[in-house]
Amino acid sequence: MMAIDQHMLWGAFFASLFGFVLLYSLRRRNCSSANKKQLMKKSFPEVCAKQSFSDGESRQLEGSGTDVIIVGAGVAGAALAYTLGKDGRRVHVIERDLTEPDRIVGEVLLPGGYLKLVELGLEDCVEEIDAQWLVGYIFFKDGKHARLPYPLEKFHSNVAGRSFHNGRFIQRMREKAATLPNVQLQQGTVTSLLEGNGTIKGVQYKTKDGQEHKAYAPLTIVCDGCFSNLRRSLCNPKVDVPSCFVGLIMENSELPFANHAHLIVADPSLIWFYPISSTEVRCLVDVPGQKLPSVDNGEMANYLKMVVGPQIPAEFKEAFISAVDKGNIRTMPNRSMPADPLRTPGALLMGDALNMRHPLTGGGMTVALSDIVILRDLLKPLHDLNDASSLSKYLESFSTLRKVFSSSPDQARKEMRQACFDYLSLGGIFSKGLLALLAGLNPCPLHLVLHFFAVAIYGAGRLLLPFPSPKGLWIGARLISSASSIIFPIIKAEGVRQMFFPATVSAYYRAPPVMQDVQKDVAEIK
Repeated sequence: MMAIDQHMLWGAFFASLFGFVLLYSLRRRNCSSANKKQLMKKSFPEVCAKQSFSDGESRQLEGSGTDVIIVGAGVAGAALAYTLGKDGRRVHVIERDLTEPDRIVGEVLLPGGYLKLVELGLEDCVEEIDAQWLVGYIFFKDGKHARLPYPLEKFHSNVAGRSFHNGRFIQRMREKAATLPNVQLQQGTVTSLLEGNGTIKGVQYKTKDGQEHKAYAPLTIVCDGCFSNLRRSLCNPKVDVPSCFVGLIMENSELPFANHAHLIVADPSLIWFYPISSTEVRCLVDVPGQKLPSVDNGEMANYLKMVVGPQIPAEFKEAFISAVDKGNIRTMPNRSMPADPLRTPGALLMGDALNMRHPLTGGGMTVALSDIVILRDLLKPLHDLNDASSLSKYLESFSTLRKVFSSSPDQARKEMRQACFDYLSLGGIFSKGLLALLAGLNPCPLHLVLHFFAVAIYGAGRLLLPFPSPKGLWIGARLISSASSIIFPIIKAEGVRQMFFPATVSAYYRAPPVMQDVQKDVAEIK
């Protein structure tokens, strides 16, 4: 009923990691000020109600007008609003729904993403939401398991991954952004961009009462997520849906290895387990294709019990079956989309509206936060955003290289999948190096190239033992060819100098660290 392509999932996972690290390699480190403002004692709805607009066009913020309009207040939009507001920009945020989101993804923040929160002064947003620490992964395959810890030995004790309820995290960032007097959050749906003489001047939006409004600013940043309705105006979207997530919550359950995400390399899908609170464990089953068994008529529950259940380790299989029986089964398509922005003066895409990688990488929020660091630093020298020509020049520097893996099912994929698992199982520099890349702790593209080729060569070598065969030679050659076709264009685009010295990307990003407790950690990321 469903196309079973095991290795397409692993290939998408590994190459999405590849694209994520290449993007992350363009980031530089700037720590934010240690002066932290206390959150207002008023509730978030009261703050937003006080700041919302009543009718007509957008009213001006304190001063002469709005500097930046942000469409969307998810992870990217809320963090960006606080960051630009803290830098003195007058920000108007328009979000379709300011109530707490309820999603089954966006629940894992990598250690590198946590360091970006520190740089932005938002690290307290993972506090008081029952967030759980993540210090590594446990990989399960064919009854065996491998523990792969994040290489955090050189970092401050607070540095680790975090997992949590996505909505709680977003609300914390919205609340913090709302404490700034020059940031205004408003609930409304942006229906179109306002254009004049080839430049985006602002947005048109509709409030809950159905009233149409207009807001103007020299810079409009669209962060309205994976279902963006403004994307087509600002990029050439090519959205792919390779699989779907089926989500469950296991209540009052514990995983065998505390503070670790558990990944089961199953057939035909990969399965994630990770804590999202002190009493809840999220289970995500990655199902290939777009056609799913029906949840309503019980087909999905039967699929989870009969196909997925037997592959769950005994330690938490009972909790998994119990979660299926409770019936709160949710699904979500996994989308991937390469970034292909159009040069549009006055506007910029960010977050999932710009680029999506397979959620299995867990890198989406880390990439978004890293993008915000770049944009903040690019805009800092530009005091007047109304200078259209200067603004366009700065924004051009924001475009960065991303690559999305696309392929078809074959035996080479299966071999690559097995090779990757065995490579990670070797431990030592093999697993630590790859885990540092996956965790966002090492943005050096050269290291990624080396590990990517090492996995391909390792896989090809396995096929030649104990004696080479024509089939083994053919599949091995395809493994190496596949790796080359992905990596060599990246090397050409990045340049040899940048491959070896990613810290020389731009002088824009250099600033002295000021948070003493983590400044050494930030400096460690090279």
